[in-house]
Amino acid sequence: MLPGWAAAVVGGVALVACAAVLWWAGAVPEALTGMLRLPARAYHGIHIGQWALLAFGTIVALFALGGLGRGRVGYALVLTLFGEYRGSVRRAGLLWISPLLLRRRVDVRLRHWRSEALPAVDAKGTALRVVVLVVWRVRDTVRAALGVEAHEDYLREQVEAAMARVLSQLPADAFHEDAPTLRDAEAVGEALTRMLSAECVPVGIEVFSAQPTRIEYAPEIAAAMQRRRIAAIDAKHRDSVLTSVVDAVDDMVHRLTTRGLVELDDYERKALVKDLTVAFYTGRGTPAETP
Repeated sequence: MLPGWAAAVVGGVALVACAAVLWWAGAVPEALTGMLRLPARAYHGIHIGQWALLAFGTIVALFALGGLGRGRVGYALVLTLFGEYRGSVRRAGLLWISPLLLRRRVDVRLRHWRSEALPAVDAKGTALRVVVLVVWRVRDTVRAALGVEAHEDYLREQVEAAMARVLSQLPADAFHEDAPTLRDAEAVGEALTRMLSAECVPVGIEVFSAQPTRIEYAPEIAAAMQRRRIAAIDAKHRDSVLTSVVDAVDDMVHRLTTRGLVELDDYERKALVKDLTVAFYTGRGTPAETP
């Protein structure tokens, strides 16, 4: 690889030298020589030596000008010769690279990819639809260009595989217990990023982040799971209210009896507890059930 300006100068000099040989041999038309204000020369044919100079100058010009290229910021060129790796170029600006080398342009900028809704299942086998946002870049241009047929397709397939493994370890919701679930987006994202990074290292891809932006039930079961979630929330609320009511009733009965305000036998105690429970439970906005 050479600076582009040097190759342009060499190519220009070679073209000027070829034109000079043609003028010296008298092969330049008189109209052109008059326009350029050059003395006219009689044409006596082009000798073998002049043919050799013309051929050499033409080859040099083609080789010099044909290798000119433009390096762009955020891109790298992977060079191969007859299938053998010859180097990578990350410079920007005008460059000269041998025309014999095959160039493959690789995007090395920081990039992000948002997936479509991918199918998955949780630890309980419930069908899900998940959207993942991946932030990544090509770190090793040789592995990305030569180690796999299409590194972007490879990344997409690994995202789907890693997502399936991570999501199958936890349930989407724990309706009746406090347990880890897929609603913990930070933990799920960390696990997904760690797994995806390990899978993409062999092809030269560096994964900075892989975060689920949406985890929802599949359309065919979404309504049923929503009803189940609402029922679980309602049951948890009822249990919490009932616990507080029972504590309040126990405290009330204990105060009344210990302070000597009332004397109750077992039957009267049970009746009082029942009446207080109904009153407190109804007062908290929960409809009381008839015994």
